[in-house]
Amino acid sequence: MQFDAIRVDGDDGRRLAEWMSVLTGGEPGPVVVEENGRRGVYFLLPPGTTAHRSWPRGVTRFNAGPAHVSYVPVPALTGKTWPLAWRFPPTAPDRFVHPLLLRSAVRELLP
Repeated sequence: MQFDAIRVDGDDGRRLAEWMSVLTGGEPGPVVVEENGRRGVYFLLPPGTTAHRSWPRGVTRFNAGPAHVSYVPVPALTGKTWPLAWRFPPTAPDRFVHPLLLRSAVRELLP
């Protein structure tokens, strides 16, 4: 499956995930959390939605394109895959985090 993603580290990423949950009635789309290191929070977005948009500081973009592939850690849907876990698991193959809503939430929470 191909997708873009952004990562926000630490408590900022966790606050952003919770805010996205509030904004979407508990269904923000697939979000992965890392329990060690930077404690990154990865928001999975539709392919092609991060490359040509500006994102605030504190956001790392991951995207695929011609001669460019990014690695995004994704846990298994079932079973233990520590240090990765689904904060919000995917609900359908074509369900992603809404990029414009996420970008607005990032700008609001990460000045």
